[in-house]
Amino acid sequence: DKLKDLLELLPEHDLPEDLKSKHCKRCVVVGSGGILHGSELGHLLNQFDIVIRLNDAPVQGYTDHVGNKTTIRMTYPEGAPLSEHEYPPASLFVAVLFKGVDFNWLQAMVKNETL
Repeated sequence: DKLKDLLELLPEHDLPEDLKSKHCKRCVVVGSGGILHGSELGHLLNQFDIVIRLNDAPVQGYTDHVGNKTTIRMTYPEGAPLSEHEYPPASLFVAVLFKGVDFNWLQAMVKNETL
């Protein structure tokens, strides 16, 4: 019931048109474990059609190793960027909700409430 109520609060339930129309021929998921540090694979990662980044691993300052393209950023609410400047305008932020407090966070965000 709580999830149903939250979904009704959200302005839309579908992917943005620019993502819907993309043909995902080559996708890559970039984690946040730091294994790419020193790899200098950034130029290769940027060539993928869709770049999905997990959690809140930094890109700025590490682009030689992790690239700078982000199509989708997936993270738990506690990993959500704190500043609107950390949300690249051409990327989609996906909050991964699974704990009760995650749903409380989403409701507070949608209603502009303080937790």
